[in-house]
Amino acid sequence: MSESGSTYRFLGTWRAGRSNWRLQAMTVFSLAVAFVCLASAMLVVTNLAAVRDRWSRAGRATVYLREDASTEDVQALVKALEATSGVKKARFVSREDARSEVMQTGGDPQLAALPVDAFPSSVELSFDDSIDDAGLGVMALKLRALPSVETVETYQRWTERLSSLLRGGVTASLFLAMVVFAAVVSVVASTMRLLLERRKLEVEVLRLVGATTQFVCRPFIVEGALQGAGGAAAAILLLGVLYNIVRGRFDHELATLLGVHPAFLPWTTMTMMVMVGALLGATTAWVSLRKAVRI
Repeated sequence: MSESGSTYRFLGTWRAGRSNWRLQAMTVFSLAVAFVCLASAMLVVTNLAAVRDRWSRAGRATVYLREDASTEDVQALVKALEATSGVKKARFVSREDARSEVMQTGGDPQLAALPVDAFPSSVELSFDDSIDDAGLGVMALKLRALPSVETVETYQRWTERLSSLLRGGVTASLFLAMVVFAAVVSVVASTMRLLLERRKLEVEVLRLVGATTQFVCRPFIVEGALQGAGGAAAAILLLGVLYNIVRGRFDHELATLLGVHPAFLPWTTMTMMVMVGALLGATTAWVSLRKAVRI
């Protein structure tokens, strides 16, 4: 078969596939619904990881002071902490400063209505790399014994809980990935068989004139790749719209509560999803068509 003849027949088969645009659109929509589940789980995992990283750093702690702590005791505590090995910085935060920082971060009108006395004064500590979790625990135990200290927050409990949530999110994502892959395989395989049945006469003519199985299947494989990539891209687009709606309503509250802003999927993750969709669609089309055309 000449190169010009092969190109002509390939383009003819390709145009025939484009004529089934309703079937293609329904296929892409079905794939998008499947990929939305996976993308949503990955979005949750991404934000959980950001929150965990925010609160899991052993390089920070907050020392909350008693209400009756004198200025001299606070100054002596700050100086002692600054001179402690491993402490990078000790910053005193007054009640007024604490209220101002909370308002700048969240801007919640309910918080704005609270009096200054509702915000405790504290000392924010940051550590260098020489302080590990065990060392931080020992230091926190010693600080709690001081008469001017109410309590010490090391954020380790948050870290443990968020790590547990993150592990659960990863497990859910893996489960959803398997469900999505099964759905993609089923949808693409069914679509390819239906398209092949609709073009059965054309395929038989191509085989009679000497077309190879690879040549006959090539347009279908391209369609399968485009369907998989289109479904993944549509899912990301839909999830992005929903994400912007939710973020516009809850951004300030989440920032105040968690200390981080919600983040969308990284571009590397989105690119990988589209590539995986294309590869899965092409592979499924090839495997299903090999059986249909009886190699």
